Amino acid sequence: MIRDFALADVITLGNGVAGFGSVLLALAYLVKNQSVFINCAMVLLPIAGVLDFFDGRVARWRQRNSALGAQLDSLADLISFGVAPAVLGFALGLRGGWDALILTYFVSCGLSRLARYNVTSTAMADDAGKVRYFEGTPIPTSVGLVFIWMGLYHAGKTGTAIPFGQVQLGPFLAHPFAAIYAISGSAMISKTLKIPKP
Repeated sequence: MIRDFALADVITLGNGVAGFGSVLLALAYLVKNQSVFINCAMVLLPIAGVLDFFDGRVARWRQRNSALGAQLDSLADLISFGVAPAVLGFALGLRGGWDALILTYFVSCGLSRLARYNVTSTAMADDAGKVRYFEGTPIPTSVGLVFIWMGLYHAGKTGTAIPFGQVQLGPFLAHPFAAIYAISGSAMISKTLKIPKP
């Protein structure tokens, strides 16, 4: 199977590998509490974003767009821009019960957004086969959350020092800061937001 991969598919695999590498490094940070792990975990996600930017362009340049490549892209994006940012948030302090629910909602929104795009992209394409806009924000926009975490981590505002503190709501703890994940996820599944596709 690997011999059948186009260059764009290899780049897409790089995206997914970077995302999964970020997950492993975030977990290593939880175990060893060494900054090198979390710094590398954060840096890998913008790298995944760069690879995601280029894979489609390489496919069009090489005229090798395929159904396999499209599915591979969605699966890699789910890892790098859905699961990995959520794990990063957990590793850096969003560990309350309500936080976990919000992080799960965020990943579910990313998953739903990718599935919707796969199903509707053909219907939304113009005569040249080009989709002119996204419904809702594309899942790679979650890299913005990673940049926020980078700033907070280097300012010492993670763990027990996360902005806005924590509150006890019923049986579980919540960090109001986790709302950025709820907002990001909700924007992904919005039908009213129309984002021009480059």
